[in-house]
Amino acid sequence: MSTIPLYRRRLLKIGAAAASVSLIGMPRLVRAQDKPLTGKTVRLLTWADDTGTAQLKNIVAPFEERTGAKVIADRTGGTSSMVAKLKAAGDRPTYDVITLSGAGATALATAGLLAKPDQNKIPNLQDVSEKYRFGADGFAIGYLLWTNGLIYNTKTYSSPPDSYAALWDKDVAKNIFLPPADYLESMQTVVMAARFAGGDQSNPEPGFKKLAELKDRVVMLGENPNQVADLFRSGSLDLGGLYSPAFFPQAVKDPSYNMSASYAMKEGFYTQTLMTVIPRSRPGDDDAVYAFVNQTIDPVSQGKMTEDILNGSVNSKAVLSDAARNSPYIPSPEQIAEHATTHDDAQLAKTMSDWTRRYTEIFA
Repeated sequence: MSTIPLYRRRLLKIGAAAASVSLIGMPRLVRAQDKPLTGKTVRLLTWADDTGTAQLKNIVAPFEERTGAKVIADRTGGTSSMVAKLKAAGDRPTYDVITLSGAGATALATAGLLAKPDQNKIPNLQDVSEKYRFGADGFAIGYLLWTNGLIYNTKTYSSPPDSYAALWDKDVAKNIFLPPADYLESMQTVVMAARFAGGDQSNPEPGFKKLAELKDRVVMLGENPNQVADLFRSGSLDLGGLYSPAFFPQAVKDPSYNMSASYAMKEGFYTQTLMTVIPRSRPGDDDAVYAFVNQTIDPVSQGKMTEDILNGSVNSKAVLSDAARNSPYIPSPEQIAEHATTHDDAQLAKTMSDWTRRYTEIFA
């Protein structure tokens, strides 16, 4: 993992010693003025995977450098864990900011645990499309776009799978993986299977029956992305999903892992707007909290997050390199507009506990 570069200013030396002292003093004064939140602390709850690591590098580090505030990050495995943590805390101030899925944000908002953010204190929102600007009835701010498709072995498939039917093709996909039960991807997998089998999110029974057909070929539930990647490299996995290449930001770019991602399914691929929320009870200073939320959708930070972890940016002015704009692992705006499939976050928040239990029972 690369470290954050430290930018140093060069001062021109001019003849008089007094002039040199004067010039050297000025940047120090500017730096002090540019760090108005020195002494403030923001407590963040985020993911324990590469997404969380990239957030620490591309959002937390520049925020701390620019403002002087300190971010204390607590990292956990999935949305369900985040929801459980805040519900367990109740009205006890524990976190200032949480980044999680839209379904998780909806669950927390429904439980009355979130504050409705003041958009006037988040100036970067003006560059976020209204479609992604808010979630959870206005209690959440759009953060990044997470897209899930199929992860396939390039030695098994000569071209990207173009249908979720590939998961049920036991002659080709002999060994598969599915998302773990406490990941939102597992809930999307239920919706996908239900639609594929003639049901939908409101009628998931065909989906659970269809998923049960996969049990004998599921090598693992992909809780550990590094282990998933190693199994692809060893030839022990042929296919998996719903899952995002963002779980493997380095491995998918390394040919030795034999991994690639497909968003070409005729049934569409799944996308969700990741969210930033502010708990109603929080320990931190509001100025620091809002400054951090604003940093999450900063155009430079958004561009770096996209490049590092293969997410889509919500900021229309994100600073992206040519490589990021042309990456096969980041769906284009046109692909998202034409083929992205979504789910009902509010309904999913109500059914998540029961669905997680049933999913676990199938693949235990």
